[in-house]
Amino acid sequence: METLRWDNATMVTEFILVGLSTNPRGRAALFVLFLVMYLIAVAGNGLIVVLIVADSHLHTPMYFFLSNLSFIDVCYVTTSVPQMLAHCFTGRPTIPFGRCFAQMSIALFLAVAECLLLAVMAYDRFVAICSPLRYSLIMSRKVCIQLAVSLWTSAFLLTIVPFFSMQARLCGKNVVNHFKCELQAVLKLACSDTHASGISMLITSVFTLLFPFTFILVTYGRIDVAVLRIRSAQGRGKALSTCSSHLAVVGIFYGTALVMYLRPQTTTFTDREKVVAVFYGVVTPMLNPLIYSLRNRDVKGALWRVIGRKVPE
Repeated sequence: METLRWDNATMVTEFILVGLSTNPRGRAALFVLFLVMYLIAVAGNGLIVVLIVADSHLHTPMYFFLSNLSFIDVCYVTTSVPQMLAHCFTGRPTIPFGRCFAQMSIALFLAVAECLLLAVMAYDRFVAICSPLRYSLIMSRKVCIQLAVSLWTSAFLLTIVPFFSMQARLCGKNVVNHFKCELQAVLKLACSDTHASGISMLITSVFTLLFPFTFILVTYGRIDVAVLRIRSAQGRGKALSTCSSHLAVVGIFYGTALVMYLRPQTTTFTDREKVVAVFYGVVTPMLNPLIYSLRNRDVKGALWRVIGRKVPE
């Protein structure tokens, strides 16, 4: 029997991904849909990174972390969507074991980094609203860099290290019911006992999903209290506008991720789970730049300045 472990001692060299439609017209429609979403995600997030780097008006803690978020989103969609587009024209979509392994580990690392980054961004908004006079002191350039380094390092330790320590064995099965190498979908093929791996994933999910999400909720609870103390309606509106975009992103990303990972695992990967994976893997990175740019005067102003035109009043 062919066996597979998380190492190179294996006779299974590839996986067959059957998550896309078997209907040629359906695959063509999915190709157009995923291509449009991918181009919007890459162009939108790439533009935000360029604007933040190029325009000195955006050299603030909030936009520093936003550039990190956009960078993560570009990398995240690029780990899987180009492959999905190529598989739309393939009758037997396959992926080598090594590439599948890399795709799973990189995607997991980036997803956890985004979870932690959204929590850091919530803290930044909390300091800006609750301690505005001390904001520049608390969120200094040095502190922002330290927070960024800490979240990237924590994401690495919470994902890559446990991932490489996982043990799993596949006994001839290499058909994955997904359009990409999703860790949960691949583990469902294992013939060895994956109970320990499941517990490890659940514990990791608590630290990377539940704890940051709880922190965000508590932070925004305190922000709400601070906003209610602002007497002027204009002041309250300005305070809320700086948080609404972040809350929208948090709701979409955490909502789908919590549904996927903090629930009882089944023996098969369903179509519903694939739809949820599309939301947090493709839809959210596409919506992030739209949410932040369409409602943000600073980003719009930076765009006008970069292209050399006067900022509209």
